[in-house]
Amino acid sequence: MKYQNNFLCFRGYYCHRDTEGTYSFMLIMIRKLIFAVTVLLFSIQAPSQKIDPSLLKNTWSAFWITAPDAPAKGYGIYYFRKKISITERPGSFIVHVSADNRYVLIINEKFVSLGPARNDLFHWNFETVDIAPYLQQGSNVITATVWNEGEHRPEGQISNRTGFLLQGNTTKEEIINTNNSWKCLKSSAYTPLTGIGYSAYYVSGPGELVDMNKMPDGWMKNDFDDNTWPNATKAHWRGGTPKGVVDIAEWMLVPSTLPPMELKVQRFASVRKSEGVTIPTGFPGTKASITIPANTRASFLLDQSFLTNAYPELDFSKGKNATISLIYAEALFNEKPDGPGKTFRKGNRNEVEGKTIAGRRDSIISNGKDNQYFSTLNWRTFRYIQVNIATKDEPLIIEDIYNLFTGYPFQLNASFNANDKTLDNIFEVGWRTARACAWETYMDCPYYEQLQYIGDTRIQALVSLYNSGDDRLVRNAITQMDLSRMAEGITLSRHPSFSPQQIPTFSLWYIGMVSDYWMYRGDSAYVKDKLQGIRDVLWFFNKYQNVEGSLRNVPYWIYTDWVEGKTGWPGGVGPIGKDGSSALLDLQLLLAFQTAARLEAELGLPAMSALYQQKATQLQQTIQRNYWDAARKLYADTKDKDKYSQHANTLAILTNTIKGTAATDLARRLLTEKTLSPASIYFKYYLHMALIKAGLGNDYLKWLDKWKENIDMGLTTWAEISEIDNARSDCHAWGSSPNIEFFRTVLGIDTDAPGFRKVKVEPHLGDLKNVNGKMPHPKGFILANYQFENNKWSIEITLPGQVSGRFIWKGKTYSLKPGTNNFSL
Repeated sequence: MKYQNNFLCFRGYYCHRDTEGTYSFMLIMIRKLIFAVTVLLFSIQAPSQKIDPSLLKNTWSAFWITAPDAPAKGYGIYYFRKKISITERPGSFIVHVSADNRYVLIINEKFVSLGPARNDLFHWNFETVDIAPYLQQGSNVITATVWNEGEHRPEGQISNRTGFLLQGNTTKEEIINTNNSWKCLKSSAYTPLTGIGYSAYYVSGPGELVDMNKMPDGWMKNDFDDNTWPNATKAHWRGGTPKGVVDIAEWMLVPSTLPPMELKVQRFASVRKSEGVTIPTGFPGTKASITIPANTRASFLLDQSFLTNAYPELDFSKGKNATISLIYAEALFNEKPDGPGKTFRKGNRNEVEGKTIAGRRDSIISNGKDNQYFSTLNWRTFRYIQVNIATKDEPLIIEDIYNLFTGYPFQLNASFNANDKTLDNIFEVGWRTARACAWETYMDCPYYEQLQYIGDTRIQALVSLYNSGDDRLVRNAITQMDLSRMAEGITLSRHPSFSPQQIPTFSLWYIGMVSDYWMYRGDSAYVKDKLQGIRDVLWFFNKYQNVEGSLRNVPYWIYTDWVEGKTGWPGGVGPIGKDGSSALLDLQLLLAFQTAARLEAELGLPAMSALYQQKATQLQQTIQRNYWDAARKLYADTKDKDKYSQHANTLAILTNTIKGTAATDLARRLLTEKTLSPASIYFKYYLHMALIKAGLGNDYLKWLDKWKENIDMGLTTWAEISEIDNARSDCHAWGSSPNIEFFRTVLGIDTDAPGFRKVKVEPHLGDLKNVNGKMPHPKGFILANYQFENNKWSIEITLPGQVSGRFIWKGKTYSLKPGTNNFSL
């Protein structure tokens, strides 16, 4: 690594350095591999208004191209090159770029763009980039790496066939268009590595075996001779086709609405273990290297100290035909879960002695030369990386190893200060988890699935709004789920996903997610556009209601929650009665009817609102009649009244099926009745909402034992399930609900009108005597400060300009005006 004026240089590839000394962006392509190094990502995506309108209405003059010998759908990595000449450096040069599966674009040996953001074939994203800063007078070389992981690709990566597309915005830029004037070569260096070494639901894509002996040297350099490369061929006879332009299009192109993903350099915290090699002080780092002698096996275990998503970066030299293997793990195992029925048994995540590692892996074969570099095509998730090395007849030098964090570029614009280190840790871990589960879509977990499930995403979206205020990924998620709807009416449970999955209960949570967006962000035109989808979802459920309105025989996976230690919850499905009855399904449908009725009244058709209100009233009466157990003063899970859960009683409170002091009494039983099937860390979001609604909000901070247990067990992100030792995934953002409730419940800040036009502040401080915080609002920021001194509360609430609201304290309501409001109570 070296510096030259305002540029950071990595082996001849330069990226701009800002005047403040930070580095705008870079993704270095080295010897056919992607080498991503970035400190701060500079947004190079051109605003959508710069897209020539004619490009969205007509077939493009650029063609999807591929290599002559490329299998249409099989695994492969491809290199593309194009030389162009311009008479003078332009002030603007806008292009639109896409690929299947993915691409990295390099111009004149400088990183420009990567993508496209994941979507489906009916809405295939292209990125818009102004490449003028990368062009020079005279000759210019455009290169791209495109890869298709074929049948091994991540479940979230929908695909048609291998292809690359680059279109100039206007006639001036069409010199860059993809066609058969481009050169293309299929790489022979890559082989996919499948599996993770143990049995688990894993669908995040393969590892890579890369033989550096087969990498063509310097192919991205401007002076590289590509005369022996074949010309690219068209992947489709028609040019690029924007959505709606033609009757048959293999990729229906739409402009991406997302910013570029963040990339940031990260150093490993420590080397925890090593065998066969002595680790010098300062390694890994730029000041120390290690040499593995010839004919030697060696290994060392790197600890990032927290779970992260990143591109591993490895610099090495010599060691002809030596093999280097990298194994990635969220945690080490006490016992490897390598057989049916075996549990994960991870124990404390900080502990490594006596444990074993298993997981996704990459392998490299050295070509024996100096200055070799390895990075992965797609990022990896890990806290730990074990590096295994086996040399042949020549020593191998490991010069450096580090990584580049990547994720959706959320900025933390909220703060919560309670002078409590435990709460600080919960907030920090929650934000880290939320960031690790947000990329080009929200993700349930980054290691195993990388899939955008509605149940997870609803909670993640509210974390985004409360902690960052950036709503672009929220809108993207709502839009994608709306567009996933089946002809039967329901959304898919997750999208994008090339294997369609149906969880009808998640479609009901989707209605809640649209309502959340309406209340916290507004945009009546956008939300109104989603009403037909909501009607379709409820139409699906209507087909399975009996004359009482109760649901029977709903198809697909009727998931509610992962309930530990209780029978009658197979695969997360709540108890079903002998007659097919389910309080859980009926109550969730009731909540959806109530939510839809309000949305229709405010944005849609009054007749639909009245219909939903009528259906809700009937169903609520049926629920009370069928499931209320007067003797136990609980709602049963079925009409048989033989099983009871926190879930059904939570939903009864949230739907106002029980109200007032009766609801408060029920809420207390939810906390003390040990026979109830317990809510997991996921469903505690709804449980806590119900407890707060019933008047117990001042105890919220006493309900965080599961989050404290995660931290005590060494987790740096929230585990998927409540049984932490046996959790498959160590990173599930559906557990980040405290990052909402610290603001909505403790500080008491909530929306009181669609679009957050009005603010309600009703704090639940518990035992706190000194707490303050700030959160983003569409019009600015909301600040709350509570100080208890001399037996009095000094309270300051600050609202954005032109935003008013109400402050509720011990049952009394006070008006809030725009700006600062002070109270002494």
